Amino acid sequence: MSEEPVNYKNAKSIYEFTVNDINGEPVSLEKYRGHVCIIVNVASECGFTKNHYEELVEIYDKYSESKGLRILAFPCNQFAGQEPGDKAEIINFIKSKNVNFDVFEKVNVNGSDGSPLWKYLKLKQGGVLGDFIKWNFTKFIIDKDGQPVERHGPNTSPKELLESLEKYW
Repeated sequence: MSEEPVNYKNAKSIYEFTVNDINGEPVSLEKYRGHVCIIVNVASECGFTKNHYEELVEIYDKYSESKGLRILAFPCNQFAGQEPGDKAEIINFIKSKNVNFDVFEKVNVNGSDGSPLWKYLKLKQGGVLGDFIKWNFTKFIIDKDGQPVERHGPNTSPKELLESLEKYW
């Protein structure tokens, strides 16, 4: 089952989207209403993987209860085949990293078959060289109203987002 077809160009917030979790169950992003979120495309075999997963786990564990931070991770294999695993392999990988934040089904973030949610994120927070996602671990900060308010590339570590996140808590 794929994402509910939402016209991403007309969407008012992320809350209009439904995506499938890593087990294939539909999740309305309405569940994140009132929370500051980080939406990130992840990969298990990228040079950024170790540091980004460690820091995402650390900031989620530190701020999920106290500040209501939510992290939504979307595995993606569009960049040098760095997320080749199937569902079971991805689940085993995230368990090995002590991930407690939400992980969703593998998606495409670019192209005509790209996820409507990711098309929306790119529309609202275009990149420096174009709206496309350039690599793994591109991070979008979503405010409590479901609005994409910042976009950060893979060279920005999750911990470097804390100053920005403070503005939205």
